[in-house]
Amino acid sequence: MDGWYKTLTRGTEAFLSWRKKRRHVKREKQKKKHPVVDWIEAFLWAAFVVLLINQYVFQAYQIPSGSMMNTLLIQDRIFVNKFIYGPELVPGKFKINGFREPVRDEVIIFENPSYISKGSAFDILQRVLYMVTLSFVDIDRDSQGRPRAHFLIKRAVGMAGDRLRFEKGEVELNLPGTGEWIPERTYPLHDKKEFVTQRLVDKSAYDGIRKAGMGDAFEYALLGIPESYKTAMADSELRYEDSYAWNKYRAEALYAIFPNERRYGTEWRKADMGWYIPRGYVFPLGDNRDNSKDARYFGPVQKTKVLGRAMFKYWPLYRLGSIR
Repeated sequence: MDGWYKTLTRGTEAFLSWRKKRRHVKREKQKKKHPVVDWIEAFLWAAFVVLLINQYVFQAYQIPSGSMMNTLLIQDRIFVNKFIYGPELVPGKFKINGFREPVRDEVIIFENPSYISKGSAFDILQRVLYMVTLSFVDIDRDSQGRPRAHFLIKRAVGMAGDRLRFEKGEVELNLPGTGEWIPERTYPLHDKKEFVTQRLVDKSAYDGIRKAGMGDAFEYALLGIPESYKTAMADSELRYEDSYAWNKYRAEALYAIFPNERRYGTEWRKADMGWYIPRGYVFPLGDNRDNSKDARYFGPVQKTKVLGRAMFKYWPLYRLGSIR
């Protein structure tokens, strides 16, 4: 018993002596260290911690456009929960599984399907700088100095198994097993809607949009154009108020004129019958429906490309609050 006690005592004394000596050496080195070097080390360590948090837990983003008004405004700075859907091991590479997948109505951030990369090395550098500076430094800009849309922030509206279409700019959903089209606001999935979609185009404008689109098809086919269609075509704004609807009406008319041209039929049917969202995909849309480049133009997005869920706004301070 005495031998065991003596051994333990010697071991404890040796450990305490080693720790004391180690702390002394560390203090002496700290005294000799130049203040600038000490400051740089502290900065690098803080940047490393921020980078880890941004990469795996919460990341800061800046809102570049008005596509999510009034939920999110231009220049809003937000934090995105990246842990919930599973973070990437390194920026842009090797995404791992999270606790769950996106659900309907959540505001999500995902990789822009139409983004053209400048190379993996540049992408990683850009994302590291963006994360370390909490979104205040973004080197990924176009020739005019504007930030390029590497990531998009939209609301998850269509989910796997849904069919989704637009009637006069309003979303209609055909949920799995229902067999009927219902307006977005009335689908029986949530008791309360806490967000409001913005419309810039009045429903009364769609008669003119239809005539402008069909009139363009008649002109293309070298056919006679009714006077009311000419009037609508003369209003250059109609084509751009809802270009998705304009193209739908144009394709419908072209398919009626050229029934042998399957591309017109395919384009019209896709708009008329709606998008089908396959398994493993989500259909994101902007809350500002008439000013948003979203899944209507690039199609459903793979859930593996969804990086996180928008959680709360931190800047400007008067906009501080959660995102719903």
